Amino acid sequence: MSETPASVSRKPRAERLLESGLFHARWLMAPFYVGLVVALAALMVVFAKKLLVALPTIGSLSAEEAILLVLSLIDLSLAGNLLLIVIFSGYENFVSKIDTANHEDRPSWMGTVDFSGLKMKLIASIVAISAISLLRAFMQLSEGHGIEERSLYWLVVIHVTFVISGVLLALMDWLAAKVDRH
Repeated sequence: MSETPASVSRKPRAERLLESGLFHARWLMAPFYVGLVVALAALMVVFAKKLLVALPTIGSLSAEEAILLVLSLIDLSLAGNLLLIVIFSGYENFVSKIDTANHEDRPSWMGTVDFSGLKMKLIASIVAISAISLLRAFMQLSEGHGIEERSLYWLVVIHVTFVISGVLLALMDWLAAKVDRH
């Protein structure tokens, strides 16, 4: 039996007030997303600084040094993408829909990424960032820079842990989708 507007209004006033308060409490998350926008701006500053410092030396970089620079910039870019996904998806899923109407620049995934999709995008970004960090370490090692064996070991262990976590999360989502909804 579905509830009609009349049956909803028959709830005790205290219950309606509590539910209304809980519903409006979602706005307590909004400052978190504003803080993530500030973090995105900080990441942009770090990206720009790294690029501006490297520009005068571009002509004298070895191939390996250029690759390391590019990997560092990609790493920062992926972290920025990750922040943007969390900001948009988190805000839309937990606070309020972002009203951009049919703006031509609205990302196609915006408004369609649920919590499960957000989780998978997060883990995929984390795995990519981890892989780039690991690749950067191997590149430095191939250049003859001293990297402690223990540090390299932990980079590999952490990366494999992220990959396994991603696979397990995907498996859990796949299994959850197969279960009949009650």
